Amino acid sequence: MSRDEALSVMVVDDEPGIRTALRANFLRYGWTVDTASGVREAIQHAEQRQYDLVVTDIRMPDGSGMEVMCAVRSASPATGVILLTAYGSVPDAVTAMRDGALDYLTKPIPFDRLQATAAQVVSRAKQLPVAETTGNGDIVGHSPLLLRSLQRARAAASAGADVLIEAESGTGKELLARFIHDSSERHNKPFIAVNCAAVPDALLESELFGHGRGAFTGAVGARSGKFELADGGTILLDEIGEMPLNLQPKLLRVLQEREFERLGESRPVNVDIRVIATTNVSLAAMVDRGQFRADLFYRLNVIPLSLPALRERREDIPMLARHFAEKFGMQHRCEAPELHPEFLERLQSHSWPGNVRELANFMRRVLTLSEAPVLDAQCFDTEFRGQTSLLPTHHAIATGPLLVPAPVPAHAAHSEPFNVPAGTPIWQVEKLHLEKTLALTEGNRTHAAELLGISLRTLRNKIREYGLPPRRYA
Repeated sequence: MSRDEALSVMVVDDEPGIRTALRANFLRYGWTVDTASGVREAIQHAEQRQYDLVVTDIRMPDGSGMEVMCAVRSASPATGVILLTAYGSVPDAVTAMRDGALDYLTKPIPFDRLQATAAQVVSRAKQLPVAETTGNGDIVGHSPLLLRSLQRARAAASAGADVLIEAESGTGKELLARFIHDSSERHNKPFIAVNCAAVPDALLESELFGHGRGAFTGAVGARSGKFELADGGTILLDEIGEMPLNLQPKLLRVLQEREFERLGESRPVNVDIRVIATTNVSLAAMVDRGQFRADLFYRLNVIPLSLPALRERREDIPMLARHFAEKFGMQHRCEAPELHPEFLERLQSHSWPGNVRELANFMRRVLTLSEAPVLDAQCFDTEFRGQTSLLPTHHAIATGPLLVPAPVPAHAAHSEPFNVPAGTPIWQVEKLHLEKTLALTEGNRTHAAELLGISLRTLRNKIREYGLPPRRYA
């Protein structure tokens, strides 16, 4: 192997003897070798250059090899990682394999086996797809689940067929739709997005299909709808499950014939479009309940796609956190702060029911309220303290609790007030109040909206905004 072709490796271990032996072994086989005595030194090396391979011990005095792996894979997803583990820490290594390590070896390490494993790991790492981003860089990650979704999306883009994306709120369904559009032959044509839940039912038909002059009171002139505006390109029907049943036959005709009539006109309008629909509920289940037309579902479901929830790709959280730190940090300060390994561990341990959107909002809040150059575990705990204090607690609040009673109708007088510590952010109070009201109505959205004095559509938007399970509140 020539020097120009030499593979690079970083060896991370707190024991000098092991570092020296591994360095000598790799040099003998023609590798270029850097060494690090602990987690912080290894992360500094990883920030300065990319390696073909990192070999790291799991347990070290200043942290875990898992932190090294996360930092390395965030900076360079194509880098292979081998974990070194003592016999008693094999379960740790197995966990790390699930989180992105490509192999592990148990000490003491036979050098011939190390070289064979290193060659296999580097080969596998080079074959992995690299982290993908859209044009605006907001699809971030390198987890196998995410990369498989992006591979399927790229294949769908080349096929040109209609697509249905089913995934939880906050996972990035619209970003995936834009990724499909940008990867298709229509990328130079319009991309038009319509949120079916945000447009009042009475206006949705005109919004989608346009209207002629005099079609209704106030229609003083003809107006093109979103389907016409998307001609030649892609139309995204976001939250398709919220489309009223009376409009679904007209949409079905557009999907089948690629033509429609404006509201108040009889002349057909032909369009060349691709339709991408997204939903955070199961359309198949809605069909079973009679809430969505079966023929429309089958017509939309030509190419079904999904996106993993953030809890299913925790290995992407450090990369996402750094992305948001850079994105929002530049808006509120001169430079993005450093993210301490303990801060990243806290992020990875949280369930994030609101998925990437919740993580982005959390990072924005931390970066807005904290001026610290390093975000550590205390920063995380401070921002989540208000949320956890909404739950029953034995800790006294010096200022005393604020009693916020839920709206209690006559037939539900047994409903109890809940304690909210003074200083709790308003959005947390609203979220808890919404959850309690929905629990009171046993998930009945219509009844809950009446009690809260808001429209059903506003309630649906709030459920999505706070990442509440949509299937629970049908």
